[in-house]
Amino acid sequence: MAQATGIGGVFFRSENPEALRDWYVEHLGLPIDDEGFVVVWWGGEVSGSTVWGPFPSDTSAFEWPPDKQWMINYRVDDLDQMLVQLRDAGVDTADDTFEDVNGRFGHCWDPEGNRVQLWQPHPGM
Repeated sequence: MAQATGIGGVFFRSENPEALRDWYVEHLGLPIDDEGFVVVWWGGEVSGSTVWGPFPSDTSAFEWPPDKQWMINYRVDDLDQMLVQLRDAGVDTADDTFEDVNGRFGHCWDPEGNRVQLWQPHPGM
């Protein structure tokens, strides 16, 4: 059975992403990278990273519905099997997947209509 192995990222809309990043640096000491994200690497039985990142409020990234402010990315160990399991359980899933330098991605929607991103990282990510 495929399963989630961690949270790959927390992404959200912001009216002013740069100012919000600066606030988090100043008040919480978050280590923002050159691309404007916080990447936290973790180890253990399954190692990887979690990304934190604000996006402009009018972003078209991730095909978010305009009324939704957050998207959580879940790391999965087998994207294809996870999508089959979700479809078999009657969960609404996107028909397409895509791949980039970070791995393979798919999407589904939770019962409240939140778009959920599923990410199978490339080995070593």
